[in-house]
Amino acid sequence: MSKRKKPAHISQEAWDSVDIPELTEDFFKNARPAKEVLPPALYQTLVEHRKRGERGPQKTPTKVPTNIRIDADVLEAYKAKGRGWQTRMNEALRAAIQS
Repeated sequence: MSKRKKPAHISQEAWDSVDIPELTEDFFKNARPAKEVLPPALYQTLVEHRKRGERGPQKTPTKVPTNIRIDADVLEAYKAKGRGWQTRMNEALRAAIQS
C-alpha cells in the first residue's frame, strides 16, 4: 500500500485512525453500478447535479456559442496572455464595432 500524504488541516491522530483499504481486483469484480445500490432519490440528485468542471446555465444568457475562423497568430497572441483570452478578444471586437 502506498503512503498517503496528510493534508495540513487534518490532525495526525485523526489521520492515523482512518484505515483506507487498497482497492483490489476483487473489489472491482464485485462492484455494482451506483444506480443499483443508492436510494433512487439520492441517485437522481447526483445525476441531475451538474458535472464537475461544468458551469451551470447562465441566469441571463448573454453569450452565443459560435464557430469562427481566426488566423493562428492572432489566436496565439491572445492565448499567450493567459486565462481570459476569450473575454479580451470579445472586448476588442466590441471596441471595433463601437469605433
